[in-house]
Amino acid sequence: MSALDTTEPTRRSLSGRRVYFGDTLLQVVAGGAALAAAVLVGLIAYKLVQGAHLAISTFGLGFLTHNIWDPVHAHFAAGAFLYGTVITSVGALVLAVPLALGIALFLSELAPGWLRGPVSALVETLAAIPSVVIGFWGIVVLLPLMANHIEPALHSALGWIPIFGAPSTSGAGYFPAIIVLTIMITPIIASLSRELFLGVPRELKEAALGLGTTRWEMVRGVVLPYARGGVTAAVILGLGRALGEAIAVSQVIGATPYITKNLFSQGTTMGSKIAVQFLNATPPLEPSALIYLGLILLVFSLIVNLLAQLVVRRASRRLRG
Repeated sequence: MSALDTTEPTRRSLSGRRVYFGDTLLQVVAGGAALAAAVLVGLIAYKLVQGAHLAISTFGLGFLTHNIWDPVHAHFAAGAFLYGTVITSVGALVLAVPLALGIALFLSELAPGWLRGPVSALVETLAAIPSVVIGFWGIVVLLPLMANHIEPALHSALGWIPIFGAPSTSGAGYFPAIIVLTIMITPIIASLSRELFLGVPRELKEAALGLGTTRWEMVRGVVLPYARGGVTAAVILGLGRALGEAIAVSQVIGATPYITKNLFSQGTTMGSKIAVQFLNATPPLEPSALIYLGLILLVFSLIVNLLAQLVVRRASRRLRG
């Protein structure tokens, strides 16, 4: 009899296989945690549906397509907030993805050893900064910079493009919100991408370099294709982070629920509207409409996370195959 047999209680399963108590306990605890997470998500969805029932029955799916938010006449719709959420999130991705991939490639392939540790720590620290602190920085530093320098310069040079229209006098608007979200999601994407790039087998990279490729050709032909699925999932997770951000965005975007092409105009998002308005909402219909916005955000978040999982599984199957 082995030492393990004498020190850990065991039992026989119906099939005759030996089952260890520790393995059973681990399975029960881990399964219970997974079940608790699923139940929690279900309860959150249930409460949101319950709270939004009045708005759903009143406005239906038209809530998603109209853009009027009028508490005086009790008419509410999410079109302007959906637009603001999509514009700021996609705009942040456009700026964050190249920056994040550049940081990840530098830290994994180019940076000297003495520099990788400190820079990696700084990137991870940036990801841990509370959103309210970044929003406060946006109010104190970014908005004056936008109003006095950046937006007038962009309008002067690129004003013929509709997205660079008349500057905002206060600096608040879609563009500052995009910058703030870029700061928030760049370290997340960069950290995940760096780990993926470091996971590329060294023999593949050395084989490519041994065939006479340059370092950039090796990165383009080996590193990026190998980690493509994981990087895509990291980008999608960054998108999910941007979609749900409320506090920092509400501090720099303004509070104007209009749809406009001008990125310098004030606007609002679903998350920022909920954060700013919920405590002052006029019952019963306005709180229900705000909960309806939260339900839409939950659905968006679930879709984004499921999409990320599908991308990762597809990439894993491709690598195994």
